[in-house]
Amino acid sequence: MVFKILTIVLLLPPAIHFTLKFIKHKSLYPFMPFKYNFRRRRITFAKTLKLLDERHVKMIIETGTSREGLKNTKGDGAATFVFGKWAQQNNAKMHSVDINEDSVKGAQNEINKQNLNDTITVHLSDSLEFLKTFENTVDFLYLDSYDYSKTDVDIQIKSQEHHLKEFKLIENKLHDNSIVLIDDCGLPGGGKGKTVVEYMLKKDWKVLIDAYQILLVKK
Repeated sequence: MVFKILTIVLLLPPAIHFTLKFIKHKSLYPFMPFKYNFRRRRITFAKTLKLLDERHVKMIIETGTSREGLKNTKGDGAATFVFGKWAQQNNAKMHSVDINEDSVKGAQNEINKQNLNDTITVHLSDSLEFLKTFENTVDFLYLDSYDYSKTDVDIQIKSQEHHLKEFKLIENKLHDNSIVLIDDCGLPGGGKGKTVVEYMLKKDWKVLIDAYQILLVKK
C-alpha cells in the first residue's frame, strides 16, 4: 500500500507537486520575506507577533539564541531574528543569551548582516546566571535553551528542569501583560515546556496556543 501511494505521488503532474510543496510552506509574509518557511512554528509566531503589537512590548528576553541565523527557519525557527526584527521596527530591545560560544558567534554574524546591533544584544553566558542578575521588567520571555532529546530521558528531565529554573529566576520581572513562549514542547516526554508549564498553570497563567510551541499569558 505504501509503495502504491508513493508511486501515485511520483506520477502526479509537476503543478500538483508544486501545490503540495506550497501548502507545506508556512511563511510569515509580509512581515518576513516569503522564502522563509517557519513550518510548525508559524501559528505561534504569528499570534505572538500580534500580541507584541497589542501589548506594546519594549523588552524581550530569549534563552537559547538562533545559532544558524536565518538559514534554518524551518528547523529551529530563527526566533532571534523574527522577534529582533519586530523589536527594531517597534523601538524595543531584545537580549538573547546562550552558553555556547559557537552559537553566539553564529547569531552575532546574522545580527551584523541584518543591521540589528542597536536592537539585539547577544550574551555569552549561562542563562541562569544571566537571568539572576537581569534588572529590567520583561514584557516577552522566549524559552528555548538546553537542547532537548527525543530519546534520552535523562536529558529530557534536565532540559525541563532547566527551563523551570529559568522561569523562576525571571518570574518577578514579569507583569500582568507579559507574554511567554516556550519552544520544542511537542516532543516525546513533554518537550522543554512540560515542567515549567505545569508550574505556570498553578501561578495564574493560561495557555493560549499549544501547537509544538506553547504560548502563555496571565489570566
